[in-house]
Amino acid sequence: MSIFNALNTSASALTAQRLRMDVISSNIANAQTTRATINENGEFEPYRRKMVVVEPKDNSFRSYLQKATNTSSNPGSGVKVTEIIEDDDPFKLVYNPNHPDANEDGYVQLPNVDPLKEMVDLMSATRSYEANITSVNATKSMLLKALEIGK
Repeated sequence: MSIFNALNTSASALTAQRLRMDVISSNIANAQTTRATINENGEFEPYRRKMVVVEPKDNSFRSYLQKATNTSSNPGSGVKVTEIIEDDDPFKLVYNPNHPDANEDGYVQLPNVDPLKEMVDLMSATRSYEANITSVNATKSMLLKALEIGK
């Protein structure tokens, strides 16, 4: 076990949470975008909410076996972002017949982004980021104290 395992684990979490904050910011910025993509029919489609999928870095059989037998010497190896997926929730329909993207009934499809949900997710990602910064600082402090012992 390396003395830098704690730093590497926190660094991977910092990277993942930073990407998560970027995706959430993109969702908030596009909460009113009605022409984001073109669907298979050649029609414009509103922006679709995106979410980050985070998984442990070590998904090997060996790691699961060690966890099952309680012989794991490595408490964790961090996380990785495996993909960014789109939310399948339906678009919001708002009656606005004067909007250029309104259908023949006067309804406009708006993105499936809920700003309140995005703000809660953003706060969660921010708190996780801050916790990992605290962990990095504590690890750095322990390593510096260990170096002082050798003086």
